[in-house]
Amino acid sequence: MLLVLALAAAIWGLGRLMGASRSARLYLLGLLYVAVLMIHVALPEGHGLRAATGGSAALWLLLGGFAVLVLVYRLGLGKLRARAQPQVDPAPVSARMSDSELDRYARHIVLRELGGPGQKKLRAARVLVVGAGGLGAPALQYLAAAGVGTIGVIDGDVVENANLQRQVIHTDARIGMPKVFSAQAAMLAQNPHVTVRPYHRRLTEEIAPELFADYDLVLDGTDNFTTRYLVNRAAVAARLPLVSGALSQWEGQLSVFDPARGAPCYQCLFPEAPAPGLAPSCAEAGVLGPLPGVVGAMMAVEAVKLIASAGQPLRGEMLIYDALWGETRKIRLHRRADCPVCGAAAPDLAKP
Repeated sequence: MLLVLALAAAIWGLGRLMGASRSARLYLLGLLYVAVLMIHVALPEGHGLRAATGGSAALWLLLGGFAVLVLVYRLGLGKLRARAQPQVDPAPVSARMSDSELDRYARHIVLRELGGPGQKKLRAARVLVVGAGGLGAPALQYLAAAGVGTIGVIDGDVVENANLQRQVIHTDARIGMPKVFSAQAAMLAQNPHVTVRPYHRRLTEEIAPELFADYDLVLDGTDNFTTRYLVNRAAVAARLPLVSGALSQWEGQLSVFDPARGAPCYQCLFPEAPAPGLAPSCAEAGVLGPLPGVVGAMMAVEAVKLIASAGQPLRGEMLIYDALWGETRKIRLHRRADCPVCGAAAPDLAKP
C-alpha cells in the first residue's frame, strides 16, 4: 500500500517539476491504478506484489469508487457553473464616478479625445472577449484597467504550464483552473470597479446569438478557423463591431470587421479556411512570447476607440506587425459582393 502511494507521489511531484500538465499527471495516476488492479486480478493470492500493494483489491476498488464519485461531482458542478446565468448586481451602478475612479482614470480624463464623456462611455460599455489565451489575456487586462464596465469572457480551456510563456493574465498557482475564472481573478484584482462575466464553455452556434445580443462589442482572440468563422457570423448577425487579431511566429495582424457600418467582415478576407498544414497553430509553429501582448494590447486600443468614438478605428484596414524586423504596414480591405455572410445575397440584417 505504502509502495503504491509513494509511486503516486513520485509521479505527481516529478511530473510537476518536468512541466507536465495536470491532465497528463492524472492520466499517469490512472494507469498506475489500473496496473495495481491487474496485479490483484492476475497474480495468485500470497504473491509478493499483491502483498506489497495492499494484499487485496477490495481497498483499491473502494478508493476507485470514491474517486469516481468525486469526479462525477466535479463534472456536475462544472456543468452547473457553465449553465448558470451571470448574476445581476443588486444595486444599480451610480451614474457618478467615485473619487477613487476619478483618480484611477485621471490619465484618460485629461486626454482630449476621451475626457470625462469618453470614460463614462467605457464605464457603461459591455464587451465580450472570445478566448482567454494569448490574445485574450492582454486584451482582458487592459480592458479591465481602462474601466470597461462589463466584460464577458468565454473559453472552455483550463490553464496549463505551456500557456504561461505568453498568457500573462494567468499564474503558475492557477494551473488546472478554468481560464475564465483565472482571468476573472486577475481582472478584479486589477480593477474592482468592473464587472466580469466568465463563461466556462466552448462557443457554439446554439448559444452565440443570445450571448452576443447582451454585448456592444466583440473581441476575437481565438486560435482556430472554425471558431473565427462562427464569431464572425454571430457578430454580423448582431450588427456588432468585431475586433479580430491573429498571430504566427513573429508576426501579428489586427483589424476591425464591421459590415453594419460599411466595412468588410472576416469571411470577406478569408472566404475559406486554409488547407490543413498551410496555417499551423502556435503549438505547431511556435510564437514569440511578448507578441500576443503587443497585438492583444492593440485590440484593447481599438475597443476603447470604438466605444469612445475616438480617432479612426481599423475598419476596412488591416495592421500587420512584424516583430522580427520591427516593421508595421497597413493594407486596405474591401467587402465582397458574393460573401455568404455580409454580401448581396446575405440576410438584410448584415447589410449597412
